[in-house]
Amino acid sequence: MPNTADSTLKINAARRFKAVLSFKFAAFVSLIAVFAAASLVAGAQTAQPAQAPVPTERNSVGDAPENPGPLATGLSADLTHTAIRKAAKKVADWQLARVESTFNQQWTYAALYDGMLAASRTTGDPRYRDAMVKMSEGFDWKLQNNRFPHADDMALGRTYLDLYRDNRDAARLADTKATMDRLIVRQDDPQKLLWWWCDALFMAPPVLARMSTITGDRRYLDYMDKEWWETSASLYDPAERLYYRDSRYFTQKQQNGQKIFWSRGNGWVMGAFVQVLTEMPKDYPTRGKYIEQFKQMADRLAAIQGKDGLWRSGLLDPGAYDLPEISGSSFYTYGMAWGIRTGILDRKKFEPVIERSWAAILTHIYADGRLGSIQPIDGQPGKFNASASYVYGVGGFLLAASEMDALAKH
Repeated sequence: MPNTADSTLKINAARRFKAVLSFKFAAFVSLIAVFAAASLVAGAQTAQPAQAPVPTERNSVGDAPENPGPLATGLSADLTHTAIRKAAKKVADWQLARVESTFNQQWTYAALYDGMLAASRTTGDPRYRDAMVKMSEGFDWKLQNNRFPHADDMALGRTYLDLYRDNRDAARLADTKATMDRLIVRQDDPQKLLWWWCDALFMAPPVLARMSTITGDRRYLDYMDKEWWETSASLYDPAERLYYRDSRYFTQKQQNGQKIFWSRGNGWVMGAFVQVLTEMPKDYPTRGKYIEQFKQMADRLAAIQGKDGLWRSGLLDPGAYDLPEISGSSFYTYGMAWGIRTGILDRKKFEPVIERSWAAILTHIYADGRLGSIQPIDGQPGKFNASASYVYGVGGFLLAASEMDALAKH
């Protein structure tokens, strides 16, 4: 007689075995369906035309697409208000629409913010200034202070202080002033250079100079002056009349045997001269030293201007770089145009230089407003795509446009 319990166990085991088989078969079928659907989706995505990348925290500083579209037509190199402002608006509109949602407190954007404020003054369009106010309010008018006393983290103070001049709300001034107050009383290590890279001269000194003007307290300017000339003593080459980016390049050479002088690094310095001298009192004891160095650099840069009107990433070996570098070229144009307007530079000599550079810069604007041929973030000469566009270079262009427009008034 069969064992009832054993029979029941066998029947249940058979049922579980069939159930497992059914489950595995169903899972296998489902898995095939998932792969098939994924393949269809991938195929559909592949078939779609390429879309412009959406700005994110990672790519919002800039990019270099393979196909940026056609270059702009209808822009004129005429030094008239209409022509200059048309170019400025085209680039500013493209850049603002592209990155406004990813504004941040870093030095890269700080240069753009300067340009946006200049664009508002130049074009009369308040949208650019309003965007800067909105950005500043979003950051509660505060600087990044996690790397104090790093100059890059102080660069945003230029925008805060310029907007404070429009509306003397104490909140707009407070954090930047607290940071500058902390800076000027710190005990510096005499063996350690505070601003050891030439870019730093554009980042912190203009903030200190503005703070001195706004508060009437010359301590800010005196501290800036001390540190500026320590940096100059280290990085400025009197024979070449250019700045090394930092001490790493004292002994390095370009392929042609010339010294390495980085285009944008010297552009930062030219921009710094404009912003510091604009704030500095006419009777400041060392003002003449700044003017003399500015003139020396302007003379040297004019002498090595490329045949196309622009400068290459490595200033003394232009043959090693196929493309001109627009961020450095824009800052040179900005500095020289300001020098002409203020009477520091000879108009007859330098006006043809900036007329050529401005006309050439305009040829790197695309139909949608992208400004190309800007070297990505770096600290030395390098190569890049013609489409490469980065926010700090756009800031330099808009500053140059503001000074070219100011010259047009004369």
